[in-house]
Amino acid sequence: MEYDFRKIEQGWQDKWKETNAYKVSNDSAKPKYYVLDMFPYPSGAGLHVGHPLGYIASDIYSRYKRLKGYNVLHPMGYDSFGLPAEQYALETGQHPAVTTEKNIATFRSQLDKIGFCYDWSREVRTSDPNYYKWTQWIFLQIFHSWYDRVAKKAKPISELIESFANNGNVGDDRLLTTDHRFTASEWKAFTDVRKQEILMDYRLSFSAYGEVNWCEALGTVLANDEVVNGVSERGGYPVVKKKMRQWYLRITEYADRLLEGLERIEFSDAMKEMQKNWIGKSQGAEMDFAIKNTDKNLRVYTTRPDTIFGVDFMVVAPEHELVAQITTADQKADIQKYLDYVKSRSERERMSEVKQITGCFTGAYAINPFDGKEIPIWIAEYVLAGYGTGAIMAVPCGDPRDYGFAKHFNIPITNIIGSHFNGEEANATKEAILENSGFLNGLVMKDAMNVALNKIEEMGIGKRKVNYRMRDAGFSRQRYWGEPFPIIWSDGIAIPLEAEELPLILPVVEKYGPGPEGEGPLANITDWINLPNGGRRETSTMPGYAGSSWYFLRYMDPHNDTAFCDKKASDYWGQVDLYIGGTEHAVGHLLYSRLWTKILFDLGYVGHDEPFKKLVNQGMIVGQSFFTFVDFDKKLVYPNRLVTSGLLNLKQIRVPHADNFFEEFGILDISKKDGFLEAIDCKGFNIVEEKSSEKSYDAFDFQMLIEKMSKSKFNTVNPDDIVSRFGADTFRMYEMFLGPVEQSKPWDTKGIEGVHRFLRKLWRLFNDDVKGKVWTDEKATDAELKILHRTIKKIEEDTERFSFNTAVSTFMICVNELADAKCNKKEVLQQVLILLTPYAPHIAEELWHQLGNTTNVIDAEYPKFDGKYLIESDKEYPISINGKMRTNINISLSATQEEVEKIVLANEHIQKWTEGKMPKKIIFVKGKMVNIVI
Repeated sequence: MEYDFRKIEQGWQDKWKETNAYKVSNDSAKPKYYVLDMFPYPSGAGLHVGHPLGYIASDIYSRYKRLKGYNVLHPMGYDSFGLPAEQYALETGQHPAVTTEKNIATFRSQLDKIGFCYDWSREVRTSDPNYYKWTQWIFLQIFHSWYDRVAKKAKPISELIESFANNGNVGDDRLLTTDHRFTASEWKAFTDVRKQEILMDYRLSFSAYGEVNWCEALGTVLANDEVVNGVSERGGYPVVKKKMRQWYLRITEYADRLLEGLERIEFSDAMKEMQKNWIGKSQGAEMDFAIKNTDKNLRVYTTRPDTIFGVDFMVVAPEHELVAQITTADQKADIQKYLDYVKSRSERERMSEVKQITGCFTGAYAINPFDGKEIPIWIAEYVLAGYGTGAIMAVPCGDPRDYGFAKHFNIPITNIIGSHFNGEEANATKEAILENSGFLNGLVMKDAMNVALNKIEEMGIGKRKVNYRMRDAGFSRQRYWGEPFPIIWSDGIAIPLEAEELPLILPVVEKYGPGPEGEGPLANITDWINLPNGGRRETSTMPGYAGSSWYFLRYMDPHNDTAFCDKKASDYWGQVDLYIGGTEHAVGHLLYSRLWTKILFDLGYVGHDEPFKKLVNQGMIVGQSFFTFVDFDKKLVYPNRLVTSGLLNLKQIRVPHADNFFEEFGILDISKKDGFLEAIDCKGFNIVEEKSSEKSYDAFDFQMLIEKMSKSKFNTVNPDDIVSRFGADTFRMYEMFLGPVEQSKPWDTKGIEGVHRFLRKLWRLFNDDVKGKVWTDEKATDAELKILHRTIKKIEEDTERFSFNTAVSTFMICVNELADAKCNKKEVLQQVLILLTPYAPHIAEELWHQLGNTTNVIDAEYPKFDGKYLIESDKEYPISINGKMRTNINISLSATQEEVEKIVLANEHIQKWTEGKMPKKIIFVKGKMVNIVI
């Protein structure tokens, strides 16, 4: 009987679907386990072989936990709203609803072929009105909430309104720091517009004007992590800063809780560090410096008040409101030129760039309140308006960035740390004894901090302050394909829709483009935007992370029409036990989903305040990219070796796979993002060879790089092709065999044949291609059971620690040993199939039923390891005569000295060497050796 993997895999996929083999109940006596993949965006290109890496890992673990007796939730859905879907639709001239539906169908088809154990009855799509109704509903709950700083939790805004009516807000330390101070009677006298303006300063979702990353070509605002090198991550379009009214989430109020929560969840140290750095908690002082010849003060935030006498210049964020007011007339032109430059830079670039030093002097000076020193005020891109006060005091002798800035612009440097400063580089020490530091002279810096803080507060020029680098999260985009905000604007007041008015359906349009004044495309749909009562709908839509901030909760109760998730369901499933996804979402999706969960917890809708218990970050499967060089004037294509030999004036281009470049591709779609040309008609080009003008494709020398797989890089491989050629089980095991799941590795099919041969060898333990069935009901020997239990132990250990590559190797060793032992016994083989089920479910299911089982193998009981089979009962002893090893004899480990002597002296080989002579003595070291002395 032949291993017909195509027929077997298709047959079992159909059967699993027909019988709902992977459907999961919320009502089970079994312990629960929730395994989740990061929400995929269904792109038009479909899956390449890199995408399923994490999905296969999660599928293995889901099946494993089910076999171990758990009720396992393993769902799948689509993050189908967002800018990528909209851009793909615009580029292809189609409506995003149409392209999204097609893309989802492609994704589903590809996923099905790999044989995942998803409960598809729980599928969700963020662009489905039945889903985004609840995204809008949760947004409204956030809008109707404020953060109580004393109770450290979100509370209904109605409680705050009642408190204002009864007590005002003077001296109420539960509240946000705000300039709005009023008594109860003053609150009651405010107009509705004024009251709503004040409440907007407290709401956890709020609208305000702020600097945003505006991309004209995409017609939308981009998040910081969507901007790379001053251009949009998708498409490579220019991005500038623009002041616009936006919606925000007040994530800053949760900064401490987000930090504390990291101590209770299993994220990698690197992931935790990324989130901690993004939140950026620091402790220091906020203090005022008078500005020379003005009535204004410059407020700065510093974590090192001990260095106050070493301040040689101030740096203000280019967006700071004081810049226009303090810039002198002779500096205005230079300042404006610099501001234009900064507008083209993303915040991420401004924070990370350390080699490039830029800045501009305002012409103004601040006064050091302790010694009267005049300090020049500069603006520079590395200071951000949203961090601290948007201004810093620069101490070049103690800070590397300040030192580089001072050297670059020839600003004199004051030494306050004596021998700790060599003049060649900054020293951020806290151990130096301060010099040139007035009342701090002679103090060790770390001791001087508190002294300086006390003095600052005593003089009334500042106060202690905890600060955070993280800013409130932008929550609106000027685009079409997203969740409409359930908000109506009337006389400047944001009026929320009632719950029964949800969902607010995204209007259907054939074509759309940016609205006026930077508004979203919805602004052009006047009959939808403008309401009969004079109100106007919000024209922005929610960002891509809106739907993905809570989707893990909807999977628990996907068909509920009365709640986003019934509390009983969320209490049962609780946290996601295992979350698998890439590191690219470290400070985006992961932080936002943690925030939403904490807010829903505060408001009593869920019983846990962290969404994910354990996170595993899978690496990437990268591909081979090929490049060559072209002379467009002469229409010649050059191999890499000629270019490196000195040919000049050539353009480097990216090409499809080198093996079939010239035969199969007439047009090259070159990636603009990587700086290459858009297209080249290769049919009119000649190939230049070193010694011949003939087209020798095999000899052509391409430059090859290993890069992230992307359709634009011509280096993707379709998993459908691999599954068709080798089968889903081979594909699954080979992806795991490539290396540790957390590491990136290049795609290379050289080893896939070996995995396929392994499965065929496994098949032959059950079936002969000619004879048919060869498995038997004979009882297994201890030696065969030893192979089995050694495998059980290793596979369980490897699977538990996600070491799937070593597990695949263990399976190969096991099958080789069973084949060598000619073991075709059901007692052993049936247990091996259960172990193999998570990794190769199709062949395991087929052989399981061939053994006479009628239930699915996924419902079997995981094999129990029995250590007794691994206890060695005998040993192969080296036997020496007068210290020279002559042979090996297998002897029981329980044998006595007398028994060992009889066995050794009876051995024919030993008798030949002793020649009938009686030994003087026999030295026996149990478990090690035997030496005969003659």
